[in-house]
Amino acid sequence: MSCIVAKSLSKSYGSTTAVDSIDLAVNSGKIFGFLGPNGAGKTTTIKLLTTLIAPTGGTINILGIDAVRHPLEVRKKIGVVLQQPSYEPTLSVEKSLEKYGMMWNVERKTRKDRVKELLSSFNLEEIRSIKNEDLSIGQRRRVQVAREFMHDMELLFLDEPTVGLDPSARRGLLDFIKKKAKEGLTVFFTTHILNEAEYICDEIAIINKGKIIAVDTPEELKNKFGKEKTIKIHVQETQKVLSNLLSGIKDYELGFNSGTNITIRSNDSEEVLLKILQILTTNNIPIEDLAVVPTSLEEIFLTMVKNSNASSD
Repeated sequence: MSCIVAKSLSKSYGSTTAVDSIDLAVNSGKIFGFLGPNGAGKTTTIKLLTTLIAPTGGTINILGIDAVRHPLEVRKKIGVVLQQPSYEPTLSVEKSLEKYGMMWNVERKTRKDRVKELLSSFNLEEIRSIKNEDLSIGQRRRVQVAREFMHDMELLFLDEPTVGLDPSARRGLLDFIKKKAKEGLTVFFTTHILNEAEYICDEIAIINKGKIIAVDTPEELKNKFGKEKTIKIHVQETQKVLSNLLSGIKDYELGFNSGTNITIRSNDSEEVLLKILQILTTNNIPIEDLAVVPTSLEEIFLTMVKNSNASSD
């Protein structure tokens, strides 16, 4: 069952089209990644889906509710964490969580239990009594995300939630989100960190210049668009000698690292590899190491955005 359905969704500001007639369907209980370069339309799309702004055209259905006609009904059922910092300067971390629960009319005992759980899950116990204005940027961001879990919701929108977090805090947040998704929460997740998306998302959409250019699972995106393989060969020979020997071959790079690395990036990596191996064997150059590097989601993302830009020019 889809908890988000958008059809021909558009948003224009004067002559500028921020979101250009996109279609989206997000299944319940899944973590849906929404990726794109700066200015691609990610944040505008989130503001449309969360009823913060009205669309220029198209329809939005959130949890079975017409979001354009009944925005207040939608807001009662969702959680939203936007990129902009949001915190109560003079309240302590614990009081901030408590207040947020009160705003959502969470029953007192449930509220106390959730504060305790979130202080632990987000590693906030040691700073529970410190005022938000005295926290670091990363600590404030953790509080901002944690407080959203004080209330019951069926759908959570997270716009760059890990900005400012150190690697340990980032992984802790991602694991917490995965846990909540297994319990039935649907998450709409944007990030610039591609390995985050690969780690956490069940499905990913890539947007560029206001248009959706791909939607699939991380694995299927790799299968479809990751045909270019990377092969690395390490030998004890100078770059100058190798450059001369391999001068007739395309799609490789040389780099020095306690010897020389030959890096092949091509749709025909195996064919290029055979040619290089023949040359190395003929010239009695032993191979110290050879490895095939899987195509990363980041490489696919960059290639797709580049191709999309080229096709629209």
